[in-house]
Amino acid sequence: MSRFLKSILPKARKPALPEELLVAERRVPLEVREHPTARRITMRMTPGGGGVRLTVPRRTARATVLDFLERHRGWVEERLGPAPQLVCDGARLPFRGGALLVVHDPARRLTRLDPPPQEGGDWRLHVGGEPAHTARRVADALKREARRDLEAAVERHATQLGLRPRSISLKDTTSRWGSCTADQRLSFSWRIVMAPPFVLDYLVAHEMAHLREMNHGPGFWSLCRELCPGMDAGRAWLRTEGSGLHAVRFSAG
Repeated sequence: MSRFLKSILPKARKPALPEELLVAERRVPLEVREHPTARRITMRMTPGGGGVRLTVPRRTARATVLDFLERHRGWVEERLGPAPQLVCDGARLPFRGGALLVVHDPARRLTRLDPPPQEGGDWRLHVGGEPAHTARRVADALKREARRDLEAAVERHATQLGLRPRSISLKDTTSRWGSCTADQRLSFSWRIVMAPPFVLDYLVAHEMAHLREMNHGPGFWSLCRELCPGMDAGRAWLRTEGSGLHAVRFSAG
C-alpha cells in the first residue's frame, strides 16, 4: 500500500480496555490512566476499596494491561472493600456505632431523626419528598448530625487544650478523615458520624492536637493520647473499617 493511501485511510481504532473487572462475582470499576513518566504498571484500589485504578506507561499494549490484571486478580480480591450501598427507602446505614433505618414518606414535609426505641435498636430517619431526592435528604441530615457531634467534641477538647480552632468545615473527602491548616482551621469528613463515637472523638483529638503540634512527632502523639486516652482503638477502627463508610453512595454516580 502506498504512503499516500496510508495517509488518507482511517486508522484502525485501538480496542478499548474493559471498564469493569469481574472479581469475586462482583463487577468492579476499572480506571486506566497513561502517565508520561511511568516506567511500569502500578495498581491501587480507589478510596473505599470499590474500584481499581491503574497507571501505565504511554503506549502500553492492551494485551500487557490485560495480562497484568489477570495476574493480580487475587491482590484485588484481598483488598476489595464492601459492596457499594445506594441510599434509598429501607436502607440500613451505619450510624454512631449502631444502625440507621431510612424511612421514606412522600407526604412528609420535614426530616426527623428518632433515637432507637430500645437498647441495640435502630435509629430511624424519616424523610419526605420525591424518592429521587431521598439520598440527598439523608446526606443533609447526616451532615447536620455530624456538625453537632463534631462541634461538641471540639469544644470538649478545646477546654482541655486551652486552644480553639478558627473555623470548622465539613467535606466529603476520600483521602483523609480530617485536617488542620497552619492558620488553625479544621476540616472533617462528615461521614465520620456513621462511625462509633469513640472513633469521632479520636479524630477530633487528633486534629485538635495539631493546633499545638503541626507534625506527627512524639510530642504530637503524647498530646493526642492526653486528649484521647483511647486513641489506639479509634485509630485502628479507621484503618480497618473506615473504607466501609465510603461504600455508602448518596448518588448513582
